Amino acid sequence: MIRLALRVRREDAEVALAELLALAPGGVEEVDLGDRVEYAIYGAPGELPDLPDLEAAAGDALVEVVTTEVDDDWADRWKEFHRPVDVGPLRVRPPWEEPRPDARIDLVIDPGQAFGTGGHHTTRLCLELLLDLEPGGAFADLGCGSGVLAIAAARLGWDPVLGVDFDPLAVEATRENAQVNGVGIRAERADLRDGPAPSAPTVAANLLRPLLVELRFDEPPERLIASGLLREQADEIAALYAERWGLAERRRVSGGDWSALLFERRAG
Repeated sequence: MIRLALRVRREDAEVALAELLALAPGGVEEVDLGDRVEYAIYGAPGELPDLPDLEAAAGDALVEVVTTEVDDDWADRWKEFHRPVDVGPLRVRPPWEEPRPDARIDLVIDPGQAFGTGGHHTTRLCLELLLDLEPGGAFADLGCGSGVLAIAAARLGWDPVLGVDFDPLAVEATRENAQVNGVGIRAERADLRDGPAPSAPTVAANLLRPLLVELRFDEPPERLIASGLLREQADEIAALYAERWGLAERRRVSGGDWSALLFERRAG
């Protein structure tokens, strides 16, 4: 097994990640290196993107590309990266971890080797804002990944729930995880750059800044959670959504270098 890592300056991380995901849509591992961020992908020799492709993807943002061999027991050791996530009364856990006795909502999410279980700051922050809302009506999860937010919304009481992602593997993971958790969710593939996003009264968009800037709706949501933003990018998105859709920022939460914003449509 080969581990191929791209290390970039923190200020260039979102651009490099967006381009890398086009080469490796199955997902990447993210490692915080202080002033740099490392994105890594795994595969057998011959299965990974060529080094020139990685360098072209990063462009001026490139710091270095590192290739290392991974021990044969990686198929088991990768599980160590996925730990339970506790947000208020909710626990999100991989199937090999135990429930929390006092958790009111227990979600079992199998990340496979490409997706997470909600451990990244951006997903945690979305869950925090989601728990602050009164459930009800339709819900759309844009960039659903393994389905954490969509499944949490369904368990909390939103109905119907739709999850969309560009990666067909994410769509399949969301469907499988929804079945495990006993909730009915519609999951579909969608390219959010190619047209209006699916809308609903409540929408969660855990995306990177370029997609959040390009996001369009035929009918703007009444409530929108936007995540995937570095702290310094939050004010830009707040101003943009206020002008574009008349959405007012109601709450902002932060963790690590990341922020998530809750918007509500202004009355009138």
